[in-house]
Amino acid sequence: MATTRLKNLYQETIVPKLTNQFQYTNIHQVPKLVKVTINRGLGEAAQNAKALEASLNEIALITGQKPVVTRAKKAIAGFKIRQGMPVGIMVTLRGERMYAFLDRLVSLALPRIRDFRGVSPKSFDGRGNYTLGVREQLIFPEVEYDSIDQIRGLDISIITTAKNDEEGRALLKELGMPFRDQ
Repeated sequence: MATTRLKNLYQETIVPKLTNQFQYTNIHQVPKLVKVTINRGLGEAAQNAKALEASLNEIALITGQKPVVTRAKKAIAGFKIRQGMPVGIMVTLRGERMYAFLDRLVSLALPRIRDFRGVSPKSFDGRGNYTLGVREQLIFPEVEYDSIDQIRGLDISIITTAKNDEEGRALLKELGMPFRDQ
């Protein structure tokens, strides 16, 4: 697999820029992407096996990798969930697939959101990791409108080696993440 456009951009442009901006003395201090996790909670999966199957196919199509079914750790009577029931699906992307997914997310999917003004710059966790929620899977060009049975959202977490939010924000901004002004 050839190196992706985003990885080349990171190595050739972003590393020197961030080294200069934060006055790093060592190239290994520059924050880098570790992994991207895509998660979808499926409350109705316990009663509806078809919803689980459709979601598995959708996430596999979007990410290019087979998702894992997450199961309930304990029973919750109020939600009619027993221990071991499927409650969601997730996939962890690393390496080339991670860069390819992030490139598609930033350049193709996010601009397709209706009335899009940028993603919130406040969704960092204090350690340079960023999480965003997507309300509908139709923003990804791989998903065809006719093939979906219901609109479902998903959560995307981008994990970096940044020590704080400022470094993480700088890294993601350089990678093309469209943050809106506060």
